[in-house]
Amino acid sequence: MSTNLQIGIVGLPNVGKSTLFNAITKAGAEAANFPFCTIEPNVGVVEVPDHRIYDLAAMFKPKKTTPAFTRFVDIAGLVAGASKGEGLGNQFLSHIRETDAIAHVVRCFEDGNITHVEGSIDPVRDMDIINTELCLADLESVDKKKTKTAKLAQAGIKQAKADLPVLEKVYDALQNGTPARALTLSEDDLEVLKELNLITLKPVLYVLNMAEDDIADPLANKFVQAASAEAEKEGAKWVPISAEIEEEVSELDGEEAKAFLEDLGEEEPGLNRLIRTAYSMLGLINFFTVGPDECRSWTVRAGTKAPKAAGKIHSDIERGFIRAEIVSYDDLMACGSYNAVREKGLLRVEGKDYIIQDGDIAYFRFNV
Repeated sequence: MSTNLQIGIVGLPNVGKSTLFNAITKAGAEAANFPFCTIEPNVGVVEVPDHRIYDLAAMFKPKKTTPAFTRFVDIAGLVAGASKGEGLGNQFLSHIRETDAIAHVVRCFEDGNITHVEGSIDPVRDMDIINTELCLADLESVDKKKTKTAKLAQAGIKQAKADLPVLEKVYDALQNGTPARALTLSEDDLEVLKELNLITLKPVLYVLNMAEDDIADPLANKFVQAASAEAEKEGAKWVPISAEIEEEVSELDGEEAKAFLEDLGEEEPGLNRLIRTAYSMLGLINFFTVGPDECRSWTVRAGTKAPKAAGKIHSDIERGFIRAEIVSYDDLMACGSYNAVREKGLLRVEGKDYIIQDGDIAYFRFNV
């Protein structure tokens, strides 16, 4: 199973993080009404919602069908002062340095039975607390690198002299509570920062967790209005979800879940929206390989050339790449078979400069 997209889930305690995580992975992470109950990073893997892989499997009847997957890493609830050791400190933040994106769960519901660590519901304040803690965690990493680079620059090392202004720029921003992703950074700047794996460089998707009754019209909820406006001000994406609904759906089988969602006026689980939004935010697409042994979905970034896409399957195929035989999913479905695709001249032979498109079905010729 290849895991293509990794999302780190962050948020204050008792905002619904673990409830959401339980729902989307059925992994049973403990969800209790007190802070810090999630003391180990929970990891769960869920399928990317994409019916095309199953349509292809129905056509090719392979021994095995492998969809794309998303890996969720759930981090213990952070609190104000985490970077200074409050609560559980920031000891778990290292687990999300390896992820592709951050899902920041924000509480947009009132419930007298579930305490809030800050004593009231205020999503914008909560967003600010977490963002500040993430900035402070990154500040520590940048400070160490900046100090070391400054010494090398003083010693006349040319590369260090070139790197130092980038580190100073990011350091100043983080000190002012501005995440690194808000800065205009060149490819060269990003190369300087690469080894630091800065959390605040990762794109953020705000998951606005609301009560079940609010899901039909999220923007009628005053907390969602405030949180979504704040997200948009940042240029960040946001997704309304009811972790409560997601948990209920996760306990039902396919048909029951569908009927339950229809009763709520929903076409699909909120998790599907979350994954799709993350895909779009990161510019990810899926291509497929098919055959009697396996039909499989592969995830690459939009703009990936054929040899690099082939490398997802095996490094030998990238190294010995000769050409790619490409059929689009839509053409194959419209024609009904590979033979019909060939007869209509819709099978294309592409070279090393071909950019893989979403929905491509690829067969790579190679020689090593």
